[in-house]
Amino acid sequence: MSEEKNHNKLTTASGRIYVENENSKTVGPRGPILLEDYILHEKMAHFNRERIPERIVHAKGSGAFGTFTVTEDISQYTKAKVFNKIGKKTKVFLRFSTVGGEKGSADTERDPRGFAIKFYTEDGNWDLVGNNTPVFFIKDPKKFSDFIHTQKRDPYTNCKSPTMVWDYWSLTPESLHQVLILMSDRGTPVGYRHMNGYGSHTFSMINARNEKVFVKYHFKTAQGIKNFTDEEAAQMKSKDLDFAQRDLLESIDNGDFPKWNVKIQVMTTDQARKVDFNPFDITKIWPHSQFPLVDVGVLELNKNPDNYFQDVEQSAFAPAHVVDGLGYSPDKMLQGRLLSYPDAQRYRIGANYEQIPVNRCPFAVNNYQRDGTMRVDGNGGKQPNYWPNSFDEIEVDKTYQEPSEQLEDTIADWYDRNSKVGDNDHYSQPRSLFRDVMSKSEQDNTVNNTIGAMSGITGPKRDVIINRQLCHWFRMDDEFGSRVAKGLGVDINAVMSASVGSH
Repeated sequence: MSEEKNHNKLTTASGRIYVENENSKTVGPRGPILLEDYILHEKMAHFNRERIPERIVHAKGSGAFGTFTVTEDISQYTKAKVFNKIGKKTKVFLRFSTVGGEKGSADTERDPRGFAIKFYTEDGNWDLVGNNTPVFFIKDPKKFSDFIHTQKRDPYTNCKSPTMVWDYWSLTPESLHQVLILMSDRGTPVGYRHMNGYGSHTFSMINARNEKVFVKYHFKTAQGIKNFTDEEAAQMKSKDLDFAQRDLLESIDNGDFPKWNVKIQVMTTDQARKVDFNPFDITKIWPHSQFPLVDVGVLELNKNPDNYFQDVEQSAFAPAHVVDGLGYSPDKMLQGRLLSYPDAQRYRIGANYEQIPVNRCPFAVNNYQRDGTMRVDGNGGKQPNYWPNSFDEIEVDKTYQEPSEQLEDTIADWYDRNSKVGDNDHYSQPRSLFRDVMSKSEQDNTVNNTIGAMSGITGPKRDVIINRQLCHWFRMDDEFGSRVAKGLGVDINAVMSASVGSH
């Protein structure tokens, strides 16, 4: 094949032409991702190495130590020791963050907020790495680096670009649910104490009888929800870039310890097969009417780190870190993060990042990992660095054996993430959020915030991008679409015709 014919074809870093850049290879349309999809790993591995030394995403953050206390018995769902007794207390570290900004940016920007918790349990550290929203912008990890690029800086101007942002969102309608939340006042919370946290992904629990259920984690703020309006957030940004950091630090220093009520939603494996939506799609919620919240416990933050860099900057989280009785699901975004997050931490702070005090398991750690950058714990001393061996007394505890898993499919392929019935509905859940959940003032603010954000779209493709996004807004809600179109000075009838014609 000539060089001319190869020009502009999508290729890997080694030059191999490939087709699938949006869908990961899975076992069946809703099955787990295959390790052999190296294009996914190449994209994420390169993406994880694009900046040093701050985090690629979630660079601006705050954190504190605290305790998680069990208040309800959920042993019917899980054998995890962190939940094994009412009154049980487990030390935690919680890091909050903005997503798109650099380390020196304002923490009152319109942005999702990271909500990452490390539970120091006797069975190892459990990391629950989520956000302050129950959904996300995309549903396949192969799309993640492209999405984050749009939230960062334009490679030509080195400025933030509303054009990039809305171009991507308008071409990715699965983002609509999260975009609506972001455009509401929930996109500008008053600090970190007055917002909820979510695991966001679907996870699993396994009980003592090896019975599995799927779960979603919710952390409901006991301080009450408080959000800035867009104008208030802008004012605070100009007055104090570190408002959320200062607010959290001072509240804990003053003995006003913030708390969150911890709850879960539970779905049986049989329900997961029969429910009329994909329960592993992170762009969708589980309706509370079908899967009500179950009380679990209380999380309290009560100690500020003595040194910010030591604990907040060096803290490292990975959803791959679960413990006995807790597990994963076929959620594609979660599956991608299982590899990507530990890889990012090894790059950012070294192969031995889990020896750093904030990341170190306070209980026994026995393995044969040796050497590498920043090995600071004696490197295993005289003990063997291989297994099995005849010299140490480390053994496998088979009581921790995980049950086998029944897969739904045996055919591996790159499945379109939106091909199955129901998976392509990007509008009904945000429609319900806007019409049924938001108050009149919240609706008005969301409309005005959207108009303000989309007004920043510039360049020769401005009208194309605006009209494409307006089509999505109209499909979600006619009133919302009409008000945004009017605010942008767009001919509503022309947009409606374009929307109908594109169905």
